[in-house]
Amino acid sequence: MSVDRIALGLAALGRPAYINLGREGALPPVRDVASMRAATFAVLDDAYAAGVRHVDVARSYGRSEEFLAGWLAERGHPGVEISSKWGYAYVGQWRLDADVHEAKEHSAARFATQWAETLALLGDRVGLYQVHSLTVDSPLFADEPLLEALAELSANGVAVGFSTSGPAQADAIERAFALEVAGRPVFSAVQSTWNVLEPSAGPALAAAHAAGNRVLVKETLANGRLAVEAPAAVREIAAAHGTGPDAVAVAAVLANHWADRAVIGPASPAQLAANLQATAVDLTAAERDALAALAEEPGAYWRHRSSLEWD
Repeated sequence: MSVDRIALGLAALGRPAYINLGREGALPPVRDVASMRAATFAVLDDAYAAGVRHVDVARSYGRSEEFLAGWLAERGHPGVEISSKWGYAYVGQWRLDADVHEAKEHSAARFATQWAETLALLGDRVGLYQVHSLTVDSPLFADEPLLEALAELSANGVAVGFSTSGPAQADAIERAFALEVAGRPVFSAVQSTWNVLEPSAGPALAAAHAAGNRVLVKETLANGRLAVEAPAAVREIAAAHGTGPDAVAVAAVLANHWADRAVIGPASPAQLAANLQATAVDLTAAERDALAALAEEPGAYWRHRSSLEWD
């Protein structure tokens, strides 16, 4: 497997609190802005050295865009592809104990505000701008001014996509790719959750890929569950390949021909290195079948995810 199919996500590094298991001990002991910025730079440096050339951020990932912009300015690395997202605002005020960390709003006003904020930090380096967590009940589907604004962004050379969450991801994917403005599709990319515990969006993602759309896969480790609480089958396959369970989970994503990018979200250089071992894991048909048997009922999976605490 090639490392150029892996993207680095900064959800776990751009803010002090997140819901990924396994962050405790990986992050700096004091999660102030300067320390988290340094931790982000360390992971970005190692990812770039390993050949990763795609970084995924979001307006709601705390200071992720700011940290990435600072790293690019200091390092001057060319050829780094950047994707970001709008729709959620970070409202956690850099507190671990915030009552609310993100606030969602899919509106033309929120898009205009957040695109301007992204542009101010990252300028023309952004190649893909995504609606954050699009669900079938989003007001976006009936908001003509918003859809026209997204279509205009696409016409100006920035690919427009969306991410999905929840047990009805497949429905959101199909409905979103059917949207058109002036006879042209609004979206050309999707970023969805797919992992061996929650593979239900797979057929919709395969269809999207077959139609010529770009597919990014997020939450490859099920918010850390497949690294910290890996099922026995994952651990056994990892042992057979001489690697960790996280590498097996990422390799399972890369084994899908329709997955253009597997987005990983390490909290430290050590976690990054462990994740990247996936490129050396070539799963057998029997191993893929064993992993497929781990799938949970989508509703149960997403209820479990909702129960995870921000730490």
